[in-house]
Amino acid sequence: MSGYLAVLVVVLIFVVIFQIAKASEYVSILKGEKKSRQQSNRVNGFLLIIFLVLGLIGVYYCNDALKGRLNGEAASVQGEGIDNMIAWTLGITGIVFVITQILLFWFAFKYQEKEGQKAFYFPHNNKLELIWTVVPAIALTILVAIGLRHWFRITSEAPKDAMVVEITGKQFNWLIRYPGKDGQLGRKFFTNINDATNPVGQDWDDELNKDDFMATEMHLVVGKPVKLIIGSRDVIHDVGLSHFRLKMDAVPGIPTTLWFTPKYTTAQMKEKTGNADFVYEISCDQMCGSGHYSMKANIVVETQAEYDAWAAKQVSQYAAAHPAPEKPAAPATEAPAADSTQKVVASNDVKH
Repeated sequence: MSGYLAVLVVVLIFVVIFQIAKASEYVSILKGEKKSRQQSNRVNGFLLIIFLVLGLIGVYYCNDALKGRLNGEAASVQGEGIDNMIAWTLGITGIVFVITQILLFWFAFKYQEKEGQKAFYFPHNNKLELIWTVVPAIALTILVAIGLRHWFRITSEAPKDAMVVEITGKQFNWLIRYPGKDGQLGRKFFTNINDATNPVGQDWDDELNKDDFMATEMHLVVGKPVKLIIGSRDVIHDVGLSHFRLKMDAVPGIPTTLWFTPKYTTAQMKEKTGNADFVYEISCDQMCGSGHYSMKANIVVETQAEYDAWAAKQVSQYAAAHPAPEKPAAPATEAPAADSTQKVVASNDVKH
């Protein structure tokens, strides 16, 4: 009962406030407050124009100051096309933004309340409806088509000479697997997963798994296409490759793929950015739990010779999971007793 009374009191308070406001408005009109309001509107109109000018200057300044400074130049061949697509998208939408904002603030200034001026109202205009429906539809269709072209490009079948790397998301780190000399990844099954010896669930009966190896960072060859096979062990993650302008969801039970070609080695990027500590990074771009912020891994882009030297040092996951048994130590042997004949000969030599 007390709850209903509280609600009723709140409603009554709002009704009283509303009635007081209406009464105040009527009193102000009777006292000549209309002229005061029009003067206030003129001041606000000028302030809107000032805000428009300063706002557009601020937008231009921020764009000029931050242009190229967030992630720098795209570090993949496919990233160049995606940067161009973003530039076109920002260009088209930016033009529309500037035009609509100018019209919005100018209309608020020009058509403010004035003595003897009455607003014109029309309920419908076929030509106007056609213009603001068809033109945006055509522009958006073109932008979507460009985006789909890039999407189909990075998710299409990778070139035959592309290297293959598997990356699996797991709360809260990335598991990276490489094929061995055979160039093929062995099959895996989730029931085989063992964090200590088999983190991705490789099937040891599959011969292709015998030379696959794993690493804590991703090594790629500059100028060589790479196909990523992406998956997840638990929840949805997302492989974010900001320097390469790529990302792809890692979905449990549904492998996803993308491919790209790195343009610069890590050493070259250190020189281009002037940052001796520069590293390519894999981030998780999908909220995946309390440790999401820490789910990162590094990418090393290097020459073919450097990659081959690094790969030659890696131990296959099969060998790591099946260490060779230690050989038992040979039993210690006692020194053979000296022959009695030798003892007699030795003693005679001493006498002589």
